[in-house]
Amino acid sequence: MDDTGAGAVERQLDRELQLVADAIAMVSRGASPRVTVAGLRLGSALLEPAERLARAAGVRIVPRWSADEAGVDIAVERLPDAAAAGVPTAR
Repeated sequence: MDDTGAGAVERQLDRELQLVADAIAMVSRGASPRVTVAGLRLGSALLEPAERLARAAGVRIVPRWSADEAGVDIAVERLPDAAAAGVPTAR
């Protein structure tokens, strides 16, 4: 099996996106209020699909780039509810 070129990058992207999707599932199901997936190498390619997954699940992602921007950690967080955000609620 040749792990060079576009095929290797595609497989790496699939693995990293699956890690983020699993973190999104954990947070959206209430298993954890926040999960960070660290050391992702293909962060720029992950952000758009990860944001779509997060929106669909009702959570948010927060990218945290390394100093050299060669990698990224992605934190998955619950969205603040209306009361915690200071938004008046109907009574």
